Amino acid sequence: MTNRKTRPSSSPSVRGEPLRRLVLDGAEQLLRQGNAEFSMRDLAAEAGVSFATPFNQFGSKAAIMHALSARRIDTMAERFARLPHRGHAAERVLLAIDVAVAVMIEEPGVNRAVMGWIGTAGPSSGDVLAHSAALWTLALGAGEGLITDQREPVLCDLPRQLAFAFRGVLSFWTAGEMPSEALGPSARAIAGSLLRGFLPQCSEGLNGSFQASISRPATTDRRREPAFRYRNQR
Repeated sequence: MTNRKTRPSSSPSVRGEPLRRLVLDGAEQLLRQGNAEFSMRDLAAEAGVSFATPFNQFGSKAAIMHALSARRIDTMAERFARLPHRGHAAERVLLAIDVAVAVMIEEPGVNRAVMGWIGTAGPSSGDVLAHSAALWTLALGAGEGLITDQREPVLCDLPRQLAFAFRGVLSFWTAGEMPSEALGPSARAIAGSLLRGFLPQCSEGLNGSFQASISRPATTDRRREPAFRYRNQR
């Protein structure tokens, strides 16, 4: 049996959110090593914490993977917030898609493993949907450029619809059925289908510009990666 080098145990003074971050950092490192089937004992050793700490902080491996998903969505929102924004809500959604896709393909193996666990039930319900909807709420802003008399219900319902759509595209990418270079254009196309119905019909120039934006190919120099193979812990 291969001996695993463990890190020094964390200081007892590390508690709360810093301790949770330490556990999540350890999980990410194991995924980068290609170990998607890591045990909680592996995770504790990698993070330099006691065996009980991952359980105490998260309750299950599924909950840890859900937290890693939330971490990625937070990164998407932070990067999007730093960018100069266009005035039209639909254009901002497309920009948010570009940001989200860039985050996902930075570490395809890690992110495919995380996505593979999203549908796994944990001891408590996750909040991935709420986290994702918050990203699209941020992108939509006040709904500038959308049909005025429908703006309020659109801003209430559309973030969840965009979350469903983006996750659907990601599921095919996670399974290896879609190469990374197709992820952005596919996500843009489905978002465009959702948004197009809420653009004023009289704004022919705006609709044409929006259609051109949807069709613009995403710029990427990434090669197609093989599907990340994972198996949920039983």
